[in-house]
Amino acid sequence: MFRIDANKPVQFCDGLSRRDFLHAGALAAMGLTLPGFLGLKSAGAVSPDKDMNCIFLFLVGGPSQLDTFDMKPDAPAEIRGPYKPIPTNNPDIQISEIFPNLAKHADKFSIVRTLHHKAAGVHDTGHQMMQTGRLFQNGMEHPHAGCVLGYLRGSRNSLPPHVMMPRPIGPTGGNMPHGQTAGFLGKSFDPFLLNAEPDQPGFEVPDLLPPDYISSARIDRRRKLREIVDQSVAQLEANPDARLLDENFQQAYTLMSSETAREAFDLAQEPDVLRQAYGMNKFGQSCLLSRRLIERGVRFCTVNMFETVFNEITWDIHGSAPFSPIECYSDLVGPMLDHGLGTLLEDLKQRGMLESTLIVAMGEFGRTPKINPAGGRDHWPQVWSILMAGGGIQGGRVVGKTDDIGAFPVERPTTPAEVVATVYHCLGIDIETELPGPGKRPIPVVDYGVKPIEELL
Repeated sequence: MFRIDANKPVQFCDGLSRRDFLHAGALAAMGLTLPGFLGLKSAGAVSPDKDMNCIFLFLVGGPSQLDTFDMKPDAPAEIRGPYKPIPTNNPDIQISEIFPNLAKHADKFSIVRTLHHKAAGVHDTGHQMMQTGRLFQNGMEHPHAGCVLGYLRGSRNSLPPHVMMPRPIGPTGGNMPHGQTAGFLGKSFDPFLLNAEPDQPGFEVPDLLPPDYISSARIDRRRKLREIVDQSVAQLEANPDARLLDENFQQAYTLMSSETAREAFDLAQEPDVLRQAYGMNKFGQSCLLSRRLIERGVRFCTVNMFETVFNEITWDIHGSAPFSPIECYSDLVGPMLDHGLGTLLEDLKQRGMLESTLIVAMGEFGRTPKINPAGGRDHWPQVWSILMAGGGIQGGRVVGKTDDIGAFPVERPTTPAEVVATVYHCLGIDIETELPGPGKRPIPVVDYGVKPIEELL
């Protein structure tokens, strides 16, 4: 993640932090060099006529399909749970009563009800597969779809191609990577990390404050670092961190001092009534900020609805501490998604941006059909539901069908890889595009043979 003022304890022998090289230079390492980008275009990796954007809402914790988008009102009470279905503006679709605002926009989104995977039912594996299309194995970390887009298309209007907000996913119990970096593509293509709370008064992005925000001592230290690099060509050639600094040092400070960049992140310019409609919470304001950034040139925004599943109210409704009770779906998390996503869909539509902006709202797995003794539901990767809208996705459709208790797919089972392939397709990226993996081994953006979900297109 791009930071300019972070502190890390690892030191070189001269007392300078190894991360000083990365943080000072990587802030604006925002895309492929022009020759590389033109080469990829000529090879057909990206479509020059399809310049789409994406807002990727990650519903950390794993929403229950039975209490959100695949309800079973005729099932026994211990299956159907406490919530009732309500009609939407599409007569063929019903969703949970916790989403009255989203019910007005069912013509804009489609539901995939048969996501499933066969890996371990832990959060981290789902995070990996839903954001990269793959389960990480043998130490290889695959790149997030937004990082791939930034690698292939580069930046627009001097803004990062991929912004992640408000913070990256933290610990969720598995001690594994979450698939939110550029992986084997390298740190140059990591997302720009907001690392701030957009719902707080006086919200500002520290990494985009003007240079006078940084003390003269820090400026002098950066200059010293640059002098060290300039004085040691051998070190520059041998040390990838130093090389990254040399390539991007000026870009980093240009971005920091960019009035355009600071204006793009300035939520205070949005009307109060619109901010309230999105919801005055981290998720709602992140949805609004995503729209603002996409409107100004960012290509891909990832919004993590929560940062962890421990000691925080999330979609992870095991029913007892340190996890969440099922009642939070109606008290907190349901209304947050209802206002944030519902207003985002309407806002994009009114601005003429929905057709060019793909919206994906997804979790990492579903929940057990039967309510557990604590009154909640446990992890269930055997089936779950996601929403997709805009960016070439047809609205008002339902893909797949589950059994009578919402436990398994019975029609059109769908995999995380197919979802990621659909994202690439909508963004104009050839799904057979090969990326330069470790040792220059070519790795396709999704596994060979995986296809987009045609029923959505």
